[in-house]
Amino acid sequence: MPLQFTYSHKDFVVNVRWKTEWTDRQEKGLFRYTLGDLQTRILPGPHYFVAQLNEKRGIERRKPQAVCSIRQQFDGKLFNFNKIKPDEVILEMLKSDEGGSEDNRETAPCKMVVLVNVSPLEFGHSLFVPDPSLCLPQVLTRFAIQSGIESVLMSSDPGFRMGFNSLGAFASVNHLHLHGYYLDHELYVETVPVTPLLPHIGFYSLSEFPAGFMFYTESGGLDEVAKAVCQVTDFLVDADVCHNLFLTRGCPPYSPEQGHVDRSLRSGVRIIVWPKKACFGAKEESAFNVALCELAGHLPFKNMEEYQRATEDGVLDIIQKFLPPKEEFLKLEQQLIQHLRDK
Repeated sequence: MPLQFTYSHKDFVVNVRWKTEWTDRQEKGLFRYTLGDLQTRILPGPHYFVAQLNEKRGIERRKPQAVCSIRQQFDGKLFNFNKIKPDEVILEMLKSDEGGSEDNRETAPCKMVVLVNVSPLEFGHSLFVPDPSLCLPQVLTRFAIQSGIESVLMSSDPGFRMGFNSLGAFASVNHLHLHGYYLDHELYVETVPVTPLLPHIGFYSLSEFPAGFMFYTESGGLDEVAKAVCQVTDFLVDADVCHNLFLTRGCPPYSPEQGHVDRSLRSGVRIIVWPKKACFGAKEESAFNVALCELAGHLPFKNMEEYQRATEDGVLDIIQKFLPPKEEFLKLEQQLIQHLRDK
């Protein structure tokens, strides 16, 4: 039986030590390769992209599934997380009802299973799967979003990140899951200024490239922010807009016009949603995939040549190809503002 971890709001900002469990699984040989220390460099430029060389992942990871729709149904005949080895499971997260609202209990009926990613990007790379037996497709739910935010808040390590790739935005498996991993380098998205859209519900737009939407929450008001994030991602799915999501500790929102801001604060979580151009069909593994971590400024390269020649301008050009035109983004922004107001 896997280790069970029952938590409540009292556990926020407490370090959940699955690092040890993750290392144990690597030592047991469950991974497709030994991660080791990754060669890392910070690309010169205002975005200070974190470039890392991870050649083994590009060669040895499982071939991604081909998809043709953001709403493609779960297919039990394909690989899914009910087919993994039992030892790949690190723990099961179960939330206590203590301190939770009736509304939250109704929307969070299942456990979150944490398992190792056998083709890791970085140290601690794990998958967070809402009750795998439910066989949910790769479409975000409020429970998945809220559990992701809570997981970031429960880690005292500011380098712990989480994220999600929708189908058509470089998801590899059509079985609902989020990614979690540690990256001990500051990312630009932790402090980038924002433009307020509906600040009373924590909804903002990133003021700088790459264009996206941001929510911010600390432990208070988390339920309502998770609900609003889910309303945004539900809208995107209904509109057939592929997207990536990234969760990280970050400073409170501020606009470019504001004066002195303490950007060192990390008491809350930034939840960033990037709409994307659809990219269906099997992923080309030699390509520079623009998914959750790349948009956030963490760039895992699959070969030495690309890693050595990478520049900030070159990375920005690649990312831009996967983003919607400015006019489409601004139209979507207005639609989301109206959608959230109507709710």
